[in-house]
Amino acid sequence: MQPIVTYSLALSAMLFAIGALAVLARRNPLVMFMGIELMLNAANLTFVAYARELGQVEGQAAVLIFLAVAAAEVAVGLAIIVAVYRHRRDVDADAASGMKG
Repeated sequence: MQPIVTYSLALSAMLFAIGALAVLARRNPLVMFMGIELMLNAANLTFVAYARELGQVEGQAAVLIFLAVAAAEVAVGLAIIVAVYRHRRDVDADAASGMKG
């Protein structure tokens, strides 16, 4: 394995760990979304690193699809956060769980 791929995988692991920590430690939905986006970008970096190692383009094509899905997820998630804020004037993730019904 080339050193560039090894460094990319190490960076990907660190980004994923930071994202997971942000999702688990914080209760603010915006910070949680940023953590989820970090984890998705870490997975994308892994795909690109392995595509480079194997000399194939399929991993990079998958990254483009995942980026489009992540953009749609952020748009829907931010719309939900804005709707909850307008309704409750609070964006705490624990308080939003009381809206079940």
